[in-house]
Amino acid sequence: MTATTARPGARLGRLAARLGTALPVFVLLALLLAALAVTDPGFFEPDRLLAFVRRAAPLVLLAAGQYLVVVSGNFDLSVGAIVTTGVVAAAEVYHRFPDAHWLLVTLALVAAGALVGLVNGLVSTVLRVPSFIATLGMMLILEGGVFYWTGGSPTGYLPDDFRALGRHDAFGWLPWAVLVCAAVGAAVWLLTRSRLGRTLIATGDSERAAELSGVATGRVRVVAFVLSGAAAALAAVLVGGFSGVSAQAGSGMEFEAITAVVLGGVLLGGGRGSVLGAMAGAFALTALFALLNLRGVAGALESTVQGLIVIAAVAVGAANRPRRRRRSANRPPPTAAPADPFTPSSGGPTP
Repeated sequence: MTATTARPGARLGRLAARLGTALPVFVLLALLLAALAVTDPGFFEPDRLLAFVRRAAPLVLLAAGQYLVVVSGNFDLSVGAIVTTGVVAAAEVYHRFPDAHWLLVTLALVAAGALVGLVNGLVSTVLRVPSFIATLGMMLILEGGVFYWTGGSPTGYLPDDFRALGRHDAFGWLPWAVLVCAAVGAAVWLLTRSRLGRTLIATGDSERAAELSGVATGRVRVVAFVLSGAAAALAAVLVGGFSGVSAQAGSGMEFEAITAVVLGGVLLGGGRGSVLGAMAGAFALTALFALLNLRGVAGALESTVQGLIVIAAVAVGAANRPRRRRRSANRPPPTAAPADPFTPSSGGPTP
């Protein structure tokens, strides 16, 4: 074999190594897109393809935020309720203050989502409530609050300037939702390459080892919840722009986000996975649902598909866990990490 023939194979090998656990979801996404093109020959026309990305955008944002929580060893079941609350709250704000600037309302929603994430993180780390229970409780609180506030029928409206991110185009052809997805994806990817991103993965892989390395694991996990809540609030802006005001705007999206994350190769329990895989999982799940709809499959089966994906992902993770433990046992003992905002200044307990 010559160097010229070996070079493409080597490049493919390096690409597969970089994708790691996310490689299967990219293959699956390519197959689903091909199946959509066969079922709907006009799918790859620019307008149709961009419309598909627009529909997937809210779930992509939720998957990016959920990735940060899951890779650190937790769950965030409150993101769907944050989406619903954000849409309803924005409509109520415009009902009372019709001249409110869209940017101020958007920033207020993102700040409120981050605040919800902060509460989730503190309840999970300081009060030691398992994240599954803490965020499930927050989901019920928000859903109950929205129903009490609106009586099940939200009032108000969303003006065109607020809905622009979800339904309008930049430069006359590129949906703003695509740009928002690209910006958030790039930001989270850069975050995962930073010290914070590495400590998130280390915390999910082995909390005890991370603590011995000097990482304030509680603070790291709180930051992950805050960012997840902020991403969910931004997704609410896109959902409101795309579909309008509804008391069920984000219903079920928390489970779709978790399904997208595990479909993207992120290990439930933390310590493994990439944000690009999680976002690709969101696109793949959207493509799968679109294909099922085109094939005339009942929409109720979407939940069945999500359940099968989650069970399969957990089974694969459980099968690989002994191997991961053996690798962790063979690693050299951790050394003290240099001080940073996520490293405790003393040997005392951290939140």
